[in-house]
Amino acid sequence: MIYMNVIIQISYISNDNEVLQRGSFPLRGKSKETVAFAWWRQIRRETPYWPELVKVLCDGEDITELVKKLEKAPLD
Repeated sequence: MIYMNVIIQISYISNDNEVLQRGSFPLRGKSKETVAFAWWRQIRRETPYWPELVKVLCDGEDITELVKKLEKAPLD
């Protein structure tokens, strides 16, 4: 099975520094915001200071608000 890859770029502030991370991710049947949110959770776990999300781009499209909604959603 062939999965579509997307380029996700996450900008965040950690310890008063703006950081930008970019990577290519397979969607594997998931929405782009779900894949971006999973990566954002991983970044938060690996960052010693609590990072503040600034912007999320997926293939150039701003999906920041969609990711923030997932961040605020209750866990099932």
